Amino acid sequence: MKHEKSCGALVYRKHGDKTELLLIKHRFGGHWSFPKGHVEQGENEFQTALREVKEETGLDIHIQKGFRQCVEYFPKPHVKKQVVYFLAQAVTEDVHRQEEEVSETTWAEIDTAYRMVTFKNDKNLIRRAQEHLEQ
Repeated sequence: MKHEKSCGALVYRKHGDKTELLLIKHRFGGHWSFPKGHVEQGENEFQTALREVKEETGLDIHIQKGFRQCVEYFPKPHVKKQVVYFLAQAVTEDVHRQEEEVSETTWAEIDTAYRMVTFKNDKNLIRRAQEHLEQ
């Protein structure tokens, strides 16, 4: 069994009294999700999440303490993938998508984001992030 590890973030911003999440539409697969990518040698989870969000969206983020969620799945036979997600507030808001991997980006209110994401794991992440933000 081959093991892969990626890290990413649920990036949010406050827009008036609303909280919005940044969703990216993956060029390959066409599904809405969150920025993430493979851990490179010598990186820790935080460094990977910061780098991947910057690469895929151009955003600088501030990772929130107390939110670290792991998702595991099997993208191919004999491959187990672990993705560690953090919750992060956007420091900048001007999105510049990585055209090779990301076909679209959008800021969506939490309930809208919940309806837009494709996978159940992502829906669960949104609910956990919402609970964390409401504390």
